[in-house]
Amino acid sequence: MTETNKTRYTWEIDVEDAGQRLDKFLTGRLENVSRTQIQLWIKEQHVTVDERPVKASYRLGVDEVVTLDVPDAVPLEVLPEPLPLNIVYEDGDLLVINKPRGMVVHPAPGHETGTLVNGLLHHCRDLSGINGVLRPGIVHRIDKDTSGLLVVAKHDSAHVALARQLAEHTVEREYVAIVHGRLTVDAGTIDAPIGRDPKDRQRMAVVQKGGKRAVTHFVVERRFADYTLVRLRLETGRTHQIRVHMKYIGHPVAGDPKYGPRRTLPIDGQALHAAVLGFDHPHTGERMRFEAPLPEDMQRLLRRLALEC
Repeated sequence: MTETNKTRYTWEIDVEDAGQRLDKFLTGRLENVSRTQIQLWIKEQHVTVDERPVKASYRLGVDEVVTLDVPDAVPLEVLPEPLPLNIVYEDGDLLVINKPRGMVVHPAPGHETGTLVNGLLHHCRDLSGINGVLRPGIVHRIDKDTSGLLVVAKHDSAHVALARQLAEHTVEREYVAIVHGRLTVDAGTIDAPIGRDPKDRQRMAVVQKGGKRAVTHFVVERRFADYTLVRLRLETGRTHQIRVHMKYIGHPVAGDPKYGPRRTLPIDGQALHAAVLGFDHPHTGERMRFEAPLPEDMQRLLRRLALEC
């Protein structure tokens, strides 16, 4: 990809990418920009192929040049709120936030206020508009009931650069989880595609058709009588990836109301924490790495489990 100015990006199509739909190609390059948003940009002719507008279904050819002119952000309609934010790092391009368990990242039906985005808009009015008015600055998200680190972009150029790193799998993301059962192996890799659960469209699942490749690496940190503390590294970033993969291998995350058993540890949400986040700074290129300690509720559970051994 070539950046020609602040909001224009170009890609020259090679043999490997030839034949792909335009919207699918861009979705792969801008992993955390929704396909719906990309299709809207194509419809509004912010995307061209060899300087001509085409449809989202257009099949790309070798040596064609795809150009994206990111439109100016729509004025934000989400209300700023003075919420407490645990800001780990901030500069003119981005913020790194340690999100508490229970906080929704962006507004959605039923969660119009009290979200991380509401708090960010009160703290900082300059946020990228790539993901639209309800998700300004959000490069990647973590679930409401997962705690830990995520990066927020202050402008579109930083957003696209960070999203490209996610798409190229150069962002370091490590999680710590307490899972059901005693894992018998010390380390392993789960390489299983994830898509919508055909039996329940509100959930994700490992599927054989129509899923996207998902890879999770894990290392056992400590075993307890009926639970295991594991450290997990994401190679890809699919929706609910860790929760789905751990359920798939028979060790669902403790406290997970969607993918785990009803009988579980007393915690408000899944015992899952985004502990490490590393990426190249979108402006300086400097490698940055952040760590967030386990929240108190997970530490309390670990002390309890240790006493029960």
